Amino acid sequence: MVEEHQKYLLKSGMSILRDRILSVRFRQGRLHLSLEDGRSVAVPLDWYPTLKTATPNERKTWKTCGAGSGIHWTLLDYHLSADGILKGLKEAKPIIAAV
Repeated sequence: MVEEHQKYLLKSGMSILRDRILSVRFRQGRLHLSLEDGRSVAVPLDWYPTLKTATPNERKTWKTCGAGSGIHWTLLDYHLSADGILKGLKEAKPIIAAV
């Protein structure tokens, strides 16, 4: 059953099984990820204002989630996925309710 689900995910274009995150670091205004399959990606920190304005301690307090395909910054209650980063998705702007 698990193997069938994995095959479905791969066929449907979901890369959850391939894009497992090994490390996260911040350097020179960029977010750097190292993936289990040997790929590395670096994206501008400007794409993620929550991380850009976070303290060094908030940035370094992370753990993987989603079977290793996502990152959760516990002190910020903030999540990103490797898939979204690889697709170039940026942080959504907050929705401000009209009063």
